Amino acid sequence: MEAVTSPQQESSGPITRGCQWLKSLPNKFCDKTMEIARKTKKLGQDDPRRIVHALKVGLAITLVSLFYYFEPLYDGFGDSAMWAVLTVVIVLEFSVGATLGKGLNRMLATLVAGALGVGAHRLATLSGRQREPILLATFVFIIAVVTTFIRFFPKVKARYDYGMMIFILTFCLVSVSGYRDDQVLEMARDRFSTILIGSCASLIVCICIFPVWIGEDLHKSVAANMGKLANFLEAFGDEYFKVSEESNENNKSYLQGYRSVLTSKSSEETMANFARWELGHGPFGYRHPWKMYLKVGNLTRDCAYKVEALNSYLNSKIQTPAEIRGKIQVPCKRVSLECSRALKEMASTFRKMLRTRSAVMHIENSKKAAEELKNLLKTSLWEESDLVEMIPAASVASLLLEIIGCIEKISEAVNELGEAASFRKSNATVLPEQPDSIQQETIQHDSNTAMPVPHCVIVVSE
Repeated sequence: MEAVTSPQQESSGPITRGCQWLKSLPNKFCDKTMEIARKTKKLGQDDPRRIVHALKVGLAITLVSLFYYFEPLYDGFGDSAMWAVLTVVIVLEFSVGATLGKGLNRMLATLVAGALGVGAHRLATLSGRQREPILLATFVFIIAVVTTFIRFFPKVKARYDYGMMIFILTFCLVSVSGYRDDQVLEMARDRFSTILIGSCASLIVCICIFPVWIGEDLHKSVAANMGKLANFLEAFGDEYFKVSEESNENNKSYLQGYRSVLTSKSSEETMANFARWELGHGPFGYRHPWKMYLKVGNLTRDCAYKVEALNSYLNSKIQTPAEIRGKIQVPCKRVSLECSRALKEMASTFRKMLRTRSAVMHIENSKKAAEELKNLLKTSLWEESDLVEMIPAASVASLLLEIIGCIEKISEAVNELGEAASFRKSNATVLPEQPDSIQQETIQHDSNTAMPVPHCVIVVSE
């Protein structure tokens, strides 16, 4: 016989759960608040410039808000003073280049579109009251069609897209609103004046108070990407040939850092476009060759794609037996290490804006090791092992050879950029390695004899 439950007992379940949820609500609120606080703290610690930028935006908006608070200023512009506040909110960006680009685009577009809007209104007024709306609509249609089509040009899209959009907006506001308001000229003048004030306030605050130069960020980003590839190639040899378990654990972070290079194209293009608006500052003069940074970045990404293919063989299900890999271990590791040293040398000198050919020595050493690897692959190594087992090792060797060519192209592009940007010249002197300063690496042969890898110290005198 089934037990009969009362309605009170049936409703006790949801009521109990509701009470428990209410009791746990303060704890959940505290946990969520602490989580937000931790994320906020981390966001500020990752880049303290974000906090400074937030303070700069608040200061700029407060300054232009004075046009609303003081009667003499408000009487001069009226309700148009709000355009100054809106301009600061829209124009003031994180970097100087982005702020300059938006500010100049907005001021120039407002000036030209306002003048054209007033002219269109005057021309339409002369045609009579009945024809005026037809002419105004025709002018708006033509300007909107032509300007929108011009926005599709790549160069215009990259640098003047925001200005074109403001041009359409301002022309429509001035010309269309003039049909109901006779004070068209005064309206256009007040709008341009307040936008000019807001843009100038944004530029002054952005440039004079802890400026953030996007060109410097681009320079550091390109150098850092070369360093990430160098770290991977340095760790690849030990990981692929399984030198020791300790080295494998230490190399894991290096083997994953290159992934950010693969997705850096859009950010580099954006930074290069904004950097072209910036004034000369520090070692970056006016008309600095920012476009050439994109060439170096593209070549670095080409190398990163080959590194990505190389990384796929670390965890491949089909692996070449250890005894076969041991036969190509010496030249493969030497190619990988020399390529890593060349990239590190280029990243270091590039970051310091020095012009030197010190990386060429490492590239030449990698080519010598590549010839040794080619000769080894042409021998009876194929006859001694199964073809299927040799394919992964041969693919790794082929990728390493291709990476040498990529690094050579990067070196040439860096040298061209150094000449165009007038990097400081330096004399590189090659000295023999001091045994007390650098620990000599060894590679074990099948005969358990150690062969020292040659080292050198490059002293750069500025």
